Amino acid sequence: MAFFRNKKVEIYYEVKGSGPHLILLSGLASDSQSWSTVMNKLAKHFTLIMPDNRGCGRTHCPPDAITIQGMADDTVALMDHLGIQNAHLAGHSMGGFAAQQICVDHPGRINKLVLAATSTQMNKRNHALLTDLAKYRENNMELKAWFRYFYYWVFTRKFFDNTRMLDLSLHYAMSYPHPQSALQFKKQVEALNSFDISAQLNEIDQQTLIICGSEDILFWPPESIRRLSILPHAKIKMIENAAHALYVEQPHAFVKEVSEFLNRG
Repeated sequence: MAFFRNKKVEIYYEVKGSGPHLILLSGLASDSQSWSTVMNKLAKHFTLIMPDNRGCGRTHCPPDAITIQGMADDTVALMDHLGIQNAHLAGHSMGGFAAQQICVDHPGRINKLVLAATSTQMNKRNHALLTDLAKYRENNMELKAWFRYFYYWVFTRKFFDNTRMLDLSLHYAMSYPHPQSALQFKKQVEALNSFDISAQLNEIDQQTLIICGSEDILFWPPESIRRLSILPHAKIKMIENAAHALYVEQPHAFVKEVSEFLNRG
């Protein structure tokens, strides 16, 4: 557990495990603790570097706008701070946006790339959805109801059949000691909605694993695969019975796919 400063922003990060370095970049409204379902298993094979993105967790929210470029720059600055020249990189959702930007900007710093439940840009439906979610927070929507609405978009139908699991998840979200503010959420949404790396995809030359959840309705697998499949060294894996939060609902399958891909020569 530590902090480092990149220009105006004090960034929180955690390091866990041993082996080759693997940087994990989380998605919208998620911080380093979102990897809790898989971090212990991955840490048996890799040294995990897990930062809190700008506007989330214990990383300070900058006074100006949050951008995907800024998150990418923070990650490379963290590598420099830790003396890491090369690392594997995995990004989920918004973290996948930042991961692609890093590979474009610093191709020699990244070994293998994992893109989980992500795409190259937001489609119009997702743009409107997230903008509405930000407005609901700004307008003081009851927080438990807001989280339930958010969960409708990131979990499978089966998740809602397990009432106990749903209640535990809502309790965890409501009692989390480092909550994201409405302003921070809005800034991250604006960062997502303004990002588009599709014209630069051909510059990403890393061996890449694209992981999709079969029931992801946020980044619908056929659309995401179509956008990302032009990567020259891409391999696609579909995880069944998983939606957008695929490593939360199917942690064993996620760890298996990531570990096998990164350990393969």
